[in-house]
Amino acid sequence: MFRVFSTVVVAGLLAAGQAHAFDAAQQKANQPANSKSAVRAAVNINAASVSDLQALPGIGAKTAALIVEYRQKNGPFKKIEELMNVRGVGEKSFLKLKGQITVATTKPEPAPPQQ
Repeated sequence: MFRVFSTVVVAGLLAAGQAHAFDAAQQKANQPANSKSAVRAAVNINAASVSDLQALPGIGAKTAALIVEYRQKNGPFKKIEELMNVRGVGEKSFLKLKGQITVATTKPEPAPPQQ
């Protein structure tokens, strides 16, 4: 009798655990993605600060600082592929970042008309 009772209790606990795990998975799927993987505007690697660069996946404080240092020594990036010239950014890292970065230049405001 005890075996039957314990078997039923264990089976009930397992079923409840699976239902809870299913509910948790469903809630997670309905929540927005975390800030690192959330869809957002592309980061301009020519104007981004170290903290802006750290928001990109796979870019830590050291790599972000190296990107800014590279940009200061060599001038603005002309194309996003040049990011692979920075130590610590290889092809795999670049491919993860490709859709999230840009080298857009900010257009200077036109001078007011002189009179």
